[in-house]
Formats: sequence, structure tokens, C-alpha cells
Amino acid sequence: MKNMSKYHIDTKCIQAGYQPKNGEARVLPIYQSTTYKYDSSEHVGKLFDLQEEGFFYTRLANPTVDSVERKIAELEGGIAAMCTSSGQAASMVAILNICSSGDHMIAASTIYGGTVNLFAVTLARMGIECTFVDPDASIEELQKEIRSNTKLVFAESIANPSLVIADIEKLANLAHSNDLPLFIDNTFATPINCRPIEYGADIVIHSTSKYMDGHAVALGGVIIDSGNFNWDNGKFPGLSTPDASYHGMIYTRDCGKAAFITKARVQLMRDMGMAPAPNNAFLLNLGLETMHLRMERHCNNAIQVAEYLENHSQVAWVNYPGLKSNKYYDLAKKYMPKGTCGVISFGIEGGREAATKFMDSLKLAAIVVHVADVRTSVLHPASTTHRQLTDQQLIECGITSDMIRMSIGIENVDDIIEDIEQAFKSI
Repeated sequence: MKNMSKYHIDTKCIQAGYQPKNGEARVLPIYQSTTYKYDSSEHVGKLFDLQEEGFFYTRLANPTVDSVERKIAELEGGIAAMCTSSGQAASMVAILNICSSGDHMIAASTIYGGTVNLFAVTLARMGIECTFVDPDASIEELQKEIRSNTKLVFAESIANPSLVIADIEKLANLAHSNDLPLFIDNTFATPINCRPIEYGADIVIHSTSKYMDGHAVALGGVIIDSGNFNWDNGKFPGLSTPDASYHGMIYTRDCGKAAFITKARVQLMRDMGMAPAPNNAFLLNLGLETMHLRMERHCNNAIQVAEYLENHSQVAWVNYPGLKSNKYYDLAKKYMPKGTCGVISFGIEGGREAATKFMDSLKLAAIVVHVADVRTSVLHPASTTHRQLTDQQLIECGITSDMIRMSIGIENVDDIIEDIEQAFKSI
């Protein structure tokens, strides 16, 4: 397989991960098979012992999925990646890979509502406690939340839907000064606009269902391992002591820099089985091939819509990090100089009632429980995606009752603005 490191990220979107040999399919094939044939039991045994590379069951690895994992690892600058059946599964596996009952973690309070619920409810039932913190707090304030049993720091590069930009270097300094890893969910920015590993992130997570897929056709998630964190520092016995369920393997000793991602695959994916379907991986790859083009258009359209909204008399406020008036503008320029994402949040004069009427009046944009695909869409987070949160949690997430989340697609921007204008006239 050719070395892709010298190529630009645009080229990697298209050519990384899969390079056909002489006479092979030019396009990544769908290996729609659960299992694989071998000529000897000895060979299969070596596969199970991780002494040979290959595929023996699609729950653990599949040629189509493997190619997509290689591509995404290349795009994010990591050493390896593992795809999952959804973004929530990726977050779950990543946390459980190093946390168990009695452990503690820190997460930004602004993260996606579904992830808040995962951390605050489901993981709490497993005995893993999460403290939610203001990501804008000083490193001194954040340090006060670190405990002896804290295992990681978690944040989103661009928060969904509050659009808070994480100061990745600050969070990395906080984590690393305490011998902890920094996990960054990079779903909204994508590696086209932000590469968190370059700023100190150790593990990167995506819901690939969003911009990576880009067409709202396939659920998926992915975990990328930077290979940079020292897991053999005494805080992570699951990685640095023998795993009785896997031949006594010691991941830090036997897998080196790939200790984290190897354990995630051979232990957690083996036991929990949140594997992506090969066909979904194929569809994801098609999305990845045009991601660099789509992200440029999403961002160009979004800044024009944001500027239009900022000057509209019926708009109470606009939140988009690409606006010079936005409090996160400088952080966005630092970490995402090519643009942030296509998602805008704003409030309409008249509150929730006016917001509802506005959304119901849109013709081009659709009300959908999704975000970040080629079509412009709109949603009211407080009553939909984040309705399971308390009023206090909504405030901490930066969500108000009048907030509209609009995901700007790649249609002609004049048509998008015209649709918004006619909806305003209906209020």
C-alpha cells in the first residue's frame, strides 16, 4: 500500500485506505461476508492470537470496513481507527476501554445531549461518574475537578448545538499534566477543518453519520487512536496488566502505540459487537471521497446565511463561530482556519411560538432529527434532541427555549436565504 503521508488531505479523502492491485476493482468493494476461509487451522489460530494479520469474523474486522478505518486514521493523523455502528457506540466503547466501576471522568457541559445522557445516566449506572464542567473555565478552575480516580477529559471541538469552540490545547495541558488522555469528538469540524491530534488530543471520536457520510444514508461512528499517549503510567491497569480474556495479553507491552485501539477491538468489540455493516462502510467511503469539497461549500454557505441573519430585524441573536462578533471567533481561527461547520443556531423575536411557526413555514429546509448533510435542515433542540435534559442542563449546554438549530446544506445559498426570508414573512 502506497505511503499517503506526503499527499494533501483532499487527495487522502479520495485515495487513502484502499489502493487496488493490478486487475482489482478500482472502487472499494463491499465484502458482504460474515466469515472468511483459510487453508489451515494453524493459520486461524495465529489470527486469534494476533500473530497474523487478516480477517476471521466481520464483528472484529472486514476488508471494506478496514479500508475505511485506514482512510479515516490517515485523515486525522492517527495510527489506527476502529469503526462502530453509531457515534454513540464510538463514545461508549472509547470510555469503557479505560473506565470501569469506581472511576471518574470530566466532560464539557456543552456536549451533545445524547452524550450527556450516556455519561450522566447510563455510565453512572455502571459506576462511572462524570463531572460536567464549563469548557471556558480557566485551567486552574478545571484542575479542581480532577480526582485521584479521574481517567480522562472529554470535549467536542465544536459543541452540538451550542457551537462552543473547545480550547483544545488548554484541555490537553490539563489532561496531560495529570497523566490523563484528552478525548475530542470532532464530528462537526471534521478533519478537513480541524485535526485535534495536532493540538494534543489523544483519542478522536466521530459520529460518521454527519459530515463524513454527508448524505444521511448510513449510521456510523469511529474512534481514532493518536498513538501518542503513555497508557503504561499506572492509571490504566486494563491496558498495562494481563487480560485474562485474551491469552494474558498486556496491551501496552504487546501492541505498543496501538495498545488502546487494539484493546477496543479485541476486547470490547468482541464482547459488545457494535460493528458497522460492510455496506454502511462502503456508503461512508463514498461520502469521505467528497468531504473536502462539501465542507468548503457548507462553510461558505453558512457564513453568508449567518451574516444575513445577524442583520435581520426579526432575529434576536445569532451564534456562528465564523462571525467576527462571535465570542469564539479567535479560537475558531486558531483551530479551524479554513472554516468551522455548516451549523448555525439563532433565536427569533417572539420566542418558542415564533420559532415553531418559522420552522413550519420553511419550504426548502426540512424539519428533521439530523444535522450535517447536503440538505438544509432545521430543528428546535430544547423540545427534540435535548428534551431529556433538565432546565439547568439545558442552560449549561447553552440551549435556550427560542434556539433554532439550522444545518446549512450545499444548495445554492440564494435559494436558502430566500426560503428563510419567506418563512420570516409568515410570522
